[in-house]
Amino acid sequence: MTQTTAPNAAQNAARSEVEKIKDVSNYLRGTIAEGLADPLTGAIFEKDAQLLKFHGSYMQDDRDLRAERQKQKLEPAYQFMIRLRMPGGVCSPAQWLKLDDLAQKYGGNTIRLTTRQTVQYHNVLKHQLRPLVRGIDEVAMTSIAACGDVNRNTLVSNNPHLSPAHAEALDWCLKIDQHLLPQTTAYREIWLGDKRLGAGKEDHEPIYGKHYLPRKFKIAIAIPPNNDVDIYANDLGFIAIVDDAGKLQGFNVTVGGGMGMTHGDAATYPRTASVIGYTPADRVVEVAEKVLLVQRDFGDRTNRKHARLKYTIDDRGVEWFKEELNRYLGWNLEPVRPFVFTTNGDQYGWLKGADDLWHLTLFIQNGRIKDWDEYPLMTALREIAKVHDGDFRITANQNLIIGRVSEANKPAIDAFVKQYGLLDGKQQSALRINSMACVGFPTCGLALAESERALPDLVTRLEKVLDDAGLAGEPITIRTTGCPNGCARPYLAEIGLVGKSAGKYNLYLGAGFHGERLNKLYKESVNDDQIVSELTPLFQRYAKERNAGEKFGDFLVRQGVVKAVVEAREDFHG
Repeated sequence: MTQTTAPNAAQNAARSEVEKIKDVSNYLRGTIAEGLADPLTGAIFEKDAQLLKFHGSYMQDDRDLRAERQKQKLEPAYQFMIRLRMPGGVCSPAQWLKLDDLAQKYGGNTIRLTTRQTVQYHNVLKHQLRPLVRGIDEVAMTSIAACGDVNRNTLVSNNPHLSPAHAEALDWCLKIDQHLLPQTTAYREIWLGDKRLGAGKEDHEPIYGKHYLPRKFKIAIAIPPNNDVDIYANDLGFIAIVDDAGKLQGFNVTVGGGMGMTHGDAATYPRTASVIGYTPADRVVEVAEKVLLVQRDFGDRTNRKHARLKYTIDDRGVEWFKEELNRYLGWNLEPVRPFVFTTNGDQYGWLKGADDLWHLTLFIQNGRIKDWDEYPLMTALREIAKVHDGDFRITANQNLIIGRVSEANKPAIDAFVKQYGLLDGKQQSALRINSMACVGFPTCGLALAESERALPDLVTRLEKVLDDAGLAGEPITIRTTGCPNGCARPYLAEIGLVGKSAGKYNLYLGAGFHGERLNKLYKESVNDDQIVSELTPLFQRYAKERNAGEKFGDFLVRQGVVKAVVEAREDFHG
């Protein structure tokens, strides 16, 4: 189904610059190849930087060196982030070893696990991009559509010990992800040396069209009672409905979630997704396509700050969206089925699955895999991968599961765990294992404040406060981002810290522990000392005045410290 009315000249003129770049890009080619071949600069052409995102890469520079290079009248220390597409976060031991090898060659000896169940490399130089992409292609992996105005990496609850339904959900995740992949041949031409289409022939995008989506699009699958993928943060979500026998029946459908906003612009805001209906499992791919098509045809292509599905829905209403989706489908979604979420974290340590295989979830602080002097994490995982007979699974909370370990091989894996002192979450505080941060400085060009490099020390200070209040074992979610775009989903944390300027953060409080309610601004532009000072009396009150089983965010709302956010458009800023 396509848009019924073609854009007129005035609408074309009003389109955003990125839309115009896509229009003349020849299905995401632009002049990327020419820019890669230019030896006089470490950068690529500015317009191509937008197209490069569709290939899984962002152009960045080392901001720690920016001022010094300006003094020396040198161009910025340009480098690139490249992100892989790993639906469900699953890879084989052989693929993990290749990722490790590429990190040693091109990624600064480190791998970053992301909140979208994939890996990304930073500090990649322009001349290293092609060999890196070719390296991941050698083990049947790709970076296509890991960024850009397309469906990004599809998430799925991946603690496979819980029920057989997890394997079914992963299968649907892979089918959705594959179905929504862009079809352009530009990726293989530019990075892998494939020949161009014959003269006079043009690529064809049967789902996206030549302009792709108005903005990025994110899909996740959750399996109650665990909301470990933060289902409500996604443009499209599927909540698995499992019968008493553990059989996956279908999915409740959620639409309109999204975390990004802009400081000082009340027209932008995070939003939790709305639950709009139920679909049998065998129709889930069709529903995913049609939700994406509604956004393709009705999303705002004039203002990128207003281009996510959440604004399309809020502008027209949830009921309008349901009716439009049903029209695109040619059938109606069924009524929502009952479900309950009771947690949104990972379950650490060794757990045995329904398939009699073992799964070990490791705590990876902020998703950073590298070798520290006292903690050779990267080396340990490399050695495990050499003997592992199962798979690796990245969680949406930046942790890593050594999955599908056979009974016979478990002692060998466990020996490496003990040899290298790997952290399985049981050695850390409840606050630390419920913490997340985006990369922030020095590589992210959007960062306004530190994130990954700042959160661990702040958590250490808050651990002391919680211990003094008798709350050392109380799980409280805390997340920080260097800017308001929300990559670490800070607006769904009971304590959310969003970078405002160097060393200053907006402090948000009161989200639901299970990811069902946004938090709200409590204090603006506070530094680390002020954050600790503001939270200390609140922790003390929580220890003394909470109800049995009451979560910290719920307590703050009940006590009137912050108001509950019911409707994001009215309540988040108001």
